[in-house]
Amino acid sequence: MYRQIYVMESSCPHLGADMSHAEIEECESSVVAVCPWHRYDFDLRTGHSETGLRACTYVVEVEKDPEDGVDKVYIETPEGGSNWRLVELRPVSEEFADPPPPPRLAATVLRRTEPQEEEPVVPVTNPPTTLIQWAVLILNTPNPTLKVERTRHAVHLFRTGKLASIGHKSSSAPRPPDVPSREESFSKNTVDPAKVKNRKNRAVMLHALANIEQWAIDLAWDIMARFGPSYPNLPPAFFSDFTKMALDESKHFSLLTSRLLALSPSTPYGSMPVHASLWESAAVTSDSFRSRLAIIHLVHEARGLDVNPGTIERFRKAGDKETVKVMEVIHADEVTHVTAGHRWFTWVCAQEGVQDHVEAFREEVRKGWRGDVKGPFNVEDREKAGLTREFYEGLRGEMGIIPPERMEEKKGLDDVRDLQDAVAAVPVEYER
Repeated sequence: MYRQIYVMESSCPHLGADMSHAEIEECESSVVAVCPWHRYDFDLRTGHSETGLRACTYVVEVEKDPEDGVDKVYIETPEGGSNWRLVELRPVSEEFADPPPPPRLAATVLRRTEPQEEEPVVPVTNPPTTLIQWAVLILNTPNPTLKVERTRHAVHLFRTGKLASIGHKSSSAPRPPDVPSREESFSKNTVDPAKVKNRKNRAVMLHALANIEQWAIDLAWDIMARFGPSYPNLPPAFFSDFTKMALDESKHFSLLTSRLLALSPSTPYGSMPVHASLWESAAVTSDSFRSRLAIIHLVHEARGLDVNPGTIERFRKAGDKETVKVMEVIHADEVTHVTAGHRWFTWVCAQEGVQDHVEAFREEVRKGWRGDVKGPFNVEDREKAGLTREFYEGLRGEMGIIPPERMEEKKGLDDVRDLQDAVAAVPVEYER
C-alpha cells in the first residue's frame, strides 16, 4: 500500500539548490520538503512555502496495469513541451547506489613493506570551505580511492548545505592543475595507448574501463573549477548536475575496481598499463567552456552510449551476470551525463548569443576533434539525452595535422574513442 506519492521539481526556487536530498517533515495538515541550503520549506502537495515562494508540483496517480497486475506510476508532464521521456531511474540496491570504495589502492599496488599513514579525507590544515576548493583538492589527490572518498564527502557537504559557498564568484578561487595528480606507480604504468590494444581478457577490459572512470571523476570536477570562475552567473543547478556526475563516476570506478578485484585478486587496479588519452581532449578544450561541453560530454560520453550495449551483450553471452549488472548501471547513468552536457551547452550558447546550438556544436567538433564522429550510433539513448541526428550525422573533426612521428601511433589507440571501440569489439575471454 502507498501512503502517498508526491512529485515536485528538484531545484529549490530560492537559489536553485538540489532538493533531491531534502528532509521530509510531516506537519498537522501537510507534508513539506525542507531545502538543505537555507531551510525553506515547501508543501509537497501545493508547492507553497511560508516564505512566499512556490515550487512546481505535478499530479501523480498510481494505477494497476490490467494486463500484468503491476502498479504503475503516472506523472503529469510539465507545461510547454511534449514527447517526455524517462532519463534517469535510480537503482534501489544500496550496493549499486553507493558501493563501498575498494581498499586504498596505492598500498596494494606498491606492496609497501612499511605501514604508511593514510591521508585523511578532510585535510587537517586548511580544509576546504567552498565547492571550488574541494574540486581543486580532489584534482590534486593522487590516490584514486582517496579521490573517491573525497568526492563523496564534498558532494554530501554541498547537498546538505554545509559549505560556506560554491566559491566560483570569489576573486581568490583556486586554479585547477593542468593535469590531475596520479600516484607514482600509476604514472610509471602510463603507456602509449597502442600498447593496451591487444590485451583482451576480461580483467584487462575492466581495468581499462576503470581507468576511463578515474579520468571522468577528474573531468567532472575540472569543469566546475576551471570554468565556474569565468561564468559567475552559472546557476547552482550547474554545480548540482556536475557534482552528481562526479559522484556517479566515483560509483562507477568503485564498482569496476571491486569487480576487477573479485575476478583477478593478483591484478588490482593500477597493476596494469593505463593511458592518459582522455585528458588530451581536456587539454585541447581547457580555454573554452563551450568546447569542453561539446567534446567531452557530447562526443566522448555520447560515444559511450553507442558502445556500452555491445560490451554488455558480450559479457551477458559469456555468462558474467555480475559485470553485466555493473555495466547496466554505468550505462543508465551515462545517459544523464550526456543530458547534462546538452543542457549546459545550450545554456552557454544562449549566454553568448548563439541561436543555432546544433551548428555551434558541429563547429566546436570541427575545431576540437580529429577524424569522423564514428557510428554506429545508439540513436534511442542519444535522443533521450537531447542529441538528435542533426547533431552528429556526417560530422568530421578537422583538428590539426598529425605529425609524421605520430603516424605509427595513430594506427593504435590515440584517444579514448578507439579504446572504447576496442573494449566494445574484443571478445570476452576467461582465464581458465
